Amino acid sequence: MRSVSVIGGGIAGLSAACFLAKDGLDVTIYEKNDTIGGRCRVFQENGFTFDMGPSWYWMPDVFESFFAHFNKTAADYYHLVKLDPGFQIILGQDDILPVPADIDELRQIFESREKGSAVRLDKFLREAAYKYQISMTELVKTPAYSWLEFAKAPVFRSIFRMNLFSSVKSYVRSYFSDPGLVALLEFPVLFLGAMPNRIPALYTLMNHAALTQGTFYPMGGMGKIIEAMQHLALSFGVKIQTAAAVQKLNISNGHIDSITVNGSTIKTDAVIASADYHHVEQQLLPAAYRNYTEQYWDKKTLAPSCLIYYIGVNKKLPKLQHHNLFFDTDFEQHANEIYTRPDWPKDPLFYVCCPSKTDPAVAPAGNENLFILIPVAPALNDEPTLREDYFNKIVTRLETFCGENFKENIVVNKSYGLNDFMTDYNAYKGNAYGLANTLRQTAVLKPAMRNKKVSNLFYTGQLTVPGPGLPPSLISGEIVAAQLLKQFKKLNYESAF
Repeated sequence: MRSVSVIGGGIAGLSAACFLAKDGLDVTIYEKNDTIGGRCRVFQENGFTFDMGPSWYWMPDVFESFFAHFNKTAADYYHLVKLDPGFQIILGQDDILPVPADIDELRQIFESREKGSAVRLDKFLREAAYKYQISMTELVKTPAYSWLEFAKAPVFRSIFRMNLFSSVKSYVRSYFSDPGLVALLEFPVLFLGAMPNRIPALYTLMNHAALTQGTFYPMGGMGKIIEAMQHLALSFGVKIQTAAAVQKLNISNGHIDSITVNGSTIKTDAVIASADYHHVEQQLLPAAYRNYTEQYWDKKTLAPSCLIYYIGVNKKLPKLQHHNLFFDTDFEQHANEIYTRPDWPKDPLFYVCCPSKTDPAVAPAGNENLFILIPVAPALNDEPTLREDYFNKIVTRLETFCGENFKENIVVNKSYGLNDFMTDYNAYKGNAYGLANTLRQTAVLKPAMRNKKVSNLFYTGQLTVPGPGLPPSLISGEIVAAQLLKQFKKLNYESAF
């Protein structure tokens, strides 16, 4: 039985491990941290359960597709609820834009803000659904080794309808002018790593996920996804080692024959790296075997990092929904401070997740669980005094919005920033969301999924195809597993002659 070593126990690594083990391979996951899950880890304190990273459950069809490969459904592992409203955007103290689960209610909200916009919303979402369908069936599950992979009739027929060569900003504004509606439709691409005028309008497909499919939540928290995948992996015999840092990939005759883990040498037939791509290349591989130089990485456009606060409050807070986007300050200024002139934002936009509005299990009775996120540029100087300053600013703004003072009621207060992303995930420049999905970093133009100099080394996760986020990471694991299995089957065929 061939053995495969998976570096990193995040979503992509777990996904790849499940597919490989189902096909009969001997798979071991090596995770440097004490718990698996990567950015989707969980921590508990004083009766609160905090999701440390992803908090949006979009594209439920991708999760169902994953579990279906193993004759399972998401419901076999966790209870999924649809949020209503899915989220709300705070444009000002008295200007709140809720996003209801019912599309007819959403049409009424659009029409109330901009006459005639309900009909335009219907067309906009039809086009978003078309882009989503083509992307998910024809584009997203390719390894992107060559542009020829996309030489399919449906792709060619839809090339202009996919809006690859126009920007999200120009496309959205061709439909709507109300600033609130524009903010709503641009929001889903904000974490793709560039300003809306640089992101291809193809990615308005995310509006289909956000507005048509809706926003969901697994009761118990996003960590239930990791529990489900762990259970599935173990059922196929995957071995999971935590506190197991891979320190070196040992190469002989152009392929890896062993890896060094916590000082011990372990034989392996192949490696899938779901850890940070840059870290694996620059720290675990000799220079002669790297796909890319340090100069290559330095020229890449990264998606944002973030400053996160995990807050437990021993009282209830009115006006907050499960998901809250505070767009009540100057978006252009904050965006420029992330993408154009990287610096700590002077008056940031921010996001608050309050899962205790939906799930009584994540906080003690009568308490609120808050996850507060400020998008920031990567590679900034992360200091405790800055974290404290932003904490005070954001809490003050939240108290004003809620009409309720709660700073003295905070019983849990933990921050997480660039330094933590680098320490915990070896994240390049402390990034949180991988590479920006600009046109020049799409598909074949992303870092390659296979190592071109080491025959049995493959990469998966947010710095390669298809990109960052939970659903793309699930798919990335599936793609890389298929590529490795294809290579093993070719070797078996060749050895028979």
